[in-house]
Amino acid sequence: MDTTLRPTTAGGTGGTLGTRANASSRLLPARATEVTDDTTAANAAASPSTAAPLRSNGGARIASGTQEQVARAQQALDYLDRVASQLETLKGELTAKLAGTRNGSSRLQLEAQVRQLAQTLATRRKHGGGGVDSNLNYSTKPATQRFRIRGLDIASLKQGAPQSMSFSVGSAGGPQMSVRIDPDQSSADIARALDRALAPMGVHASLDENGELVFSTPEANWSSVKDSIAVSGRGRVTTDEVQPNLVPQQWNVNTEVGNVDALRQSLREVVQALERVHKSQAAASNALAAASAQVAEVETPPPEVDIAADGFASAAASTDYESLVALTSALVGVSRDRVLALLGLR
Repeated sequence: MDTTLRPTTAGGTGGTLGTRANASSRLLPARATEVTDDTTAANAAASPSTAAPLRSNGGARIASGTQEQVARAQQALDYLDRVASQLETLKGELTAKLAGTRNGSSRLQLEAQVRQLAQTLATRRKHGGGGVDSNLNYSTKPATQRFRIRGLDIASLKQGAPQSMSFSVGSAGGPQMSVRIDPDQSSADIARALDRALAPMGVHASLDENGELVFSTPEANWSSVKDSIAVSGRGRVTTDEVQPNLVPQQWNVNTEVGNVDALRQSLREVVQALERVHKSQAAASNALAAASAQVAEVETPPPEVDIAADGFASAAASTDYESLVALTSALVGVSRDRVLALLGLR
């Protein structure tokens, strides 16, 4: 950005401050002046004493975006740490129960810990930073809700092939996307074809770990998607959420009835959940480090800022009339926001 200090004398007798040996000619060197729109350009041409709006060439926007990523990763880490701590406690309690090293008096404590974990999992969307899904997996992308469409699975699609289907999401009369299912398509091909058709409507299709068809959409969209999917020839279809892998509410931790198998199953789920949480913690930590590095890079003032500061100080140190007029003219309309924008230039 090229910000030249100019006086407002009508006859131009002062010239630019940069033409004299006792003043610096620029706040920032070797950058072209930018104007934000035609109106600003016209005003700048008509009134040289009015400073043009400062632009950060995306630096401020980058800083804002990366700051948000930092905040989301920090929030996810805080949430995952809390979940990991509760899972570790439950792991120890269940292991001790199965080993017979704890008496029945700790049953109520164990049940309270299970309820506490269930409550923590219920607050995931609020406290997980938006990147922790229902299975406690972390991603820098928004968490998704997985679901199935009743009557729409790989077996039925292959059985009905060849066929063409149209999907719509939303109110009647909305956009429809078509897909053709052929007999020679593999399960993966069918899933990819459905995914291409549904992607423009914010819904994706894939195969789960068992090779079954599963759909997904960002959790923020789930409320508007779950009851509004229509398929040609079927009308509105019924969607069912895919249950998370960890559901403490369904555990039976009462050892007084000899429910050892249930305790072992609960322990397996806790251990598997801990593995996922540890992976998510590592992913969130890496995302936090990367975003923090970007923020530091954006917020670090470029060398030109120091040069500009020295030049301005040199010009301000001069007490002659022309210097004072030029400085006053250059600073007209320079608000705090503009100064902050200038410091954020890259």
